Amino acid sequence: MVWLHGLGADGHDFEPIVPLLGLPRARFVFPHAPSMPVTINGGMVMPAWYDIRAIGGGGESEADIRRSASLVQALLEREEQRGVSPSRIVLAGFSQGGAMALHVGTRYPRALLGIMVLSGYEVLAGTRNVEETGANRSTPMLFCHGTADPLVPIAAGRLAYEAHERPGRPAEWHPFSMAHEVSPAELTVIRQWLAARFGRTA
Repeated sequence: MVWLHGLGADGHDFEPIVPLLGLPRARFVFPHAPSMPVTINGGMVMPAWYDIRAIGGGGESEADIRRSASLVQALLEREEQRGVSPSRIVLAGFSQGGAMALHVGTRYPRALLGIMVLSGYEVLAGTRNVEETGANRSTPMLFCHGTADPLVPIAAGRLAYEAHERPGRPAEWHPFSMAHEVSPAELTVIRQWLAARFGRTA
């Protein structure tokens, strides 16, 4: 399982929840985003998958997104080279990481086991129809979002879900009474969803 962290965090951010997910046979990969100046945070240098120049969507740096997408794709390909079939890989992420998981997962040339978007949204939506690959048009997806999220409005998460939910693709939408975070109730849904995914290939 490849899990991408959010803005300003690092690859260690979600390590503590691994024991809570009940997947003793799964291997977790938590990569670190590159450090870069982030405009909305006053140009402060921090781990980020891409620069955000304005709040409210559309202020993301396309060049950064493309560069980080290449890094994430290379990571998935490395797992393949190690003998892990893409059909056994779940690509997940939180916030910025969720946006990247959705972007890379739908464009990956080989079918993944699942795509999980937590408190995320869609970037470069205008390129979706041209760039999406047929390989992941039926890949199961899980979207979770906080109803009181002050950083990524729930409407943005819902819009991403609606853009990717379609006949033939099992996509789930779960809102939770929380802010920009992960709650115990959400972890229960994540655990059940992952168990269903990995259980099929056990």
